[in-house]
Amino acid sequence: MNFKKIGIVAGYEYTTRVKKKSFILITILSPLLIGLLICVPILIQLWGRDEVKMVKVVDESGFVRQYLEGGESAVYLDPSPGETLESIRDDFESQNIYAVVGISTADETGAVKVVTYSREPLSLTLRENIKRSVDKAVEDRRLAALSLQDLDRILDQIKSDVPVETLTITRDGETKKDSVGIYMALSYLMSFFIYMFVFIFGAMVMNSVRQEKNSRVVEVIVSSVNATDLMLGKIFGVAMVALTQFLIWIALTFAVVTGVSAAAGISATGMGDAAALVQDISSSTTSAPGIHPDGAEEMAASLQNADEGMFGEYFEQIRNMNWGYILICFCAYFLLGYLLYASLFAAIGSIGDTDSDTQQLQLVVTVPLIAGLFIMLHTFEHPGSALSVWASIIPFTSPMVMLARVPFGVVPLWQLLLSIALLILAFIGIAWVSARIYRTGIILYGKKTSFKEIANWLKQKN
Repeated sequence: MNFKKIGIVAGYEYTTRVKKKSFILITILSPLLIGLLICVPILIQLWGRDEVKMVKVVDESGFVRQYLEGGESAVYLDPSPGETLESIRDDFESQNIYAVVGISTADETGAVKVVTYSREPLSLTLRENIKRSVDKAVEDRRLAALSLQDLDRILDQIKSDVPVETLTITRDGETKKDSVGIYMALSYLMSFFIYMFVFIFGAMVMNSVRQEKNSRVVEVIVSSVNATDLMLGKIFGVAMVALTQFLIWIALTFAVVTGVSAAAGISATGMGDAAALVQDISSSTTSAPGIHPDGAEEMAASLQNADEGMFGEYFEQIRNMNWGYILICFCAYFLLGYLLYASLFAAIGSIGDTDSDTQQLQLVVTVPLIAGLFIMLHTFEHPGSALSVWASIIPFTSPMVMLARVPFGVVPLWQLLLSIALLILAFIGIAWVSARIYRTGIILYGKKTSFKEIANWLKQKN
């Protein structure tokens, strides 16, 4: 191998591709789309928050109203003196409310009937809240009718809400809190990106080889450059293109997410301005008739605590992850996985003359990639299973499966080193085989190549 010529070919491939308009457009537009997709759920959560709905309750039963407690979606109001369900319904426009709920008197079994009136279909959240509250009121009344002594105390003693704290013992003997949902999301994203990038840039190498072969340009090139050096130069050149595009995507995606988050008023922790949210809820509820300011403040404070508890825990776990280790593993498997499959794609491009020829041979290469993707889904639930371990060591599936195990922290160092070593050896072996196929197939035209002929190419001496 002539490393100088390989460098020249790689530099030419790199500069030619990064100057193309299609590369510039894809490089710029893709992170914008990815960043917007990441921000869409945040924006929906922030801007899709409805105003607190005012709902009047006409309770003829006398015991259900106290169970209807206001929340983030609605505030329940008592009717004014003299108002009935029919009068509110007939004069709905002037009421300035979202809906009115009518609760009948209880029958001999303690059950009641509930009817609601509103200008638009009642939201599913509000409907479930009303149904759950009424069911609870009826159940409590029926239990009270049994005249059991100390019923409330008995029920309090029976009720149980056992928190389950899941901790993982690290190899250093320390314990850390599990973040399985975060691990699964990160594993899926990294494994899928590996699959996508390996397939896209490997196919790019294959198409480049096939185009040069069909245009006969390669006949001129191989007169100055060894066919093996030409193949390796193409592979490394496209690898540099892939890394450049990937790094730009990371930077632009981060910039888009940060910019949109800042414009939307979301803080670095992702929870937004909780104080502003509390103030909005408090002001919207205290201005409503029948709502005491202390109750509104209590409701808003509970919402703030719920948000802080839910989001704060997640972001604390994300910050505590070993991102340096994860990123190093991702870059290593991204590069080595690409080199392995790009060598195969280059050999395929040199064999086929048409799209149909390369598509048939391409299936042989994509099967292990797809198999790795399916095993990755199994690895989410069982990162330490025998299938996950062996698939993360075998070179053809390790780029996807190992990255699905890494975030869980269950990969011993020897397995990681063995997997990388085998991946490097596999690349060297496949590159050697592909180079022998490439140097012969690149100059053959007009005939389909059989597997027997390919086997003979491998036996030929240099």
